[in-house]
Amino acid sequence: MSGDVVFEKPEEDKGAPRWVVTFGDLMSLLLCFFVLLLSFSEMDRQKYKMVAGSMAKAFGIQREVKVYDSPKGATMVSLSFDQDLVPQHKREEYIALQAMEALGEELKKALEGKLKGLEDKVEIEVDGNQTIIRLQGGATFDSGRARIKPAMVPILDEIGRRLKTTDGDIIVAGHTDNVPIYGGRFESNLKLSIGRAAEVAEFMIDQVGIPPERISTMGFGKYRPAYTNDTEDGREKNRRVEIVLTAIPKSNVEPNKMTSP
Repeated sequence: MSGDVVFEKPEEDKGAPRWVVTFGDLMSLLLCFFVLLLSFSEMDRQKYKMVAGSMAKAFGIQREVKVYDSPKGATMVSLSFDQDLVPQHKREEYIALQAMEALGEELKKALEGKLKGLEDKVEIEVDGNQTIIRLQGGATFDSGRARIKPAMVPILDEIGRRLKTTDGDIIVAGHTDNVPIYGGRFESNLKLSIGRAAEVAEFMIDQVGIPPERISTMGFGKYRPAYTNDTEDGREKNRRVEIVLTAIPKSNVEPNKMTSP
């Protein structure tokens, strides 16, 4: 019929709806905003470690002390593990280890500005309940002698002041290579190692003021090499003095309260 009205369908838009464009712009702006926040922020490592530690202990099962029994916990959620489940000597060992690690980091930071070319001549190692400070003999003493070089005096002074504020026994041990000694004040490597250990110990007592009852000396000569004596580099590293801070957990029984059977 010619009089009929024909209604044409409106053309449909192709592609995504128009609102997606606005949504995409909004997401892009939010992304840029968070990227800027991240670039301006600074991570507080200390707070991060505290948060991480809290999360690690959040379920009341201790993970600080190495044990071989099945995990135990008195509560499902706890801010710290149950101290009674860990033996006293294990807690003391863990506390001593933490103190040694902290001392090692403190010594490394304190010596950063004092070494100046002697970085490879001073080593600091934490081994269990011990902090070991190794001084290369060539940087500390002249060949065949037991007098501390002037360049090493400020370093020894800094080390001594740090050790003075700690608890525990201090052992100063001298070592040499296997090259025989001919003439001079010391007749053998063993006597030379003892003399060098005594020189460092006397410096700690007289110049730094560490109580003498805390310090003992040892001399091992050529008999405890850390490296091979077949190379010059190995012999140089074997000529060393080690300052060892040992923290031994105290017994619950005091010596003066012990009774004979």
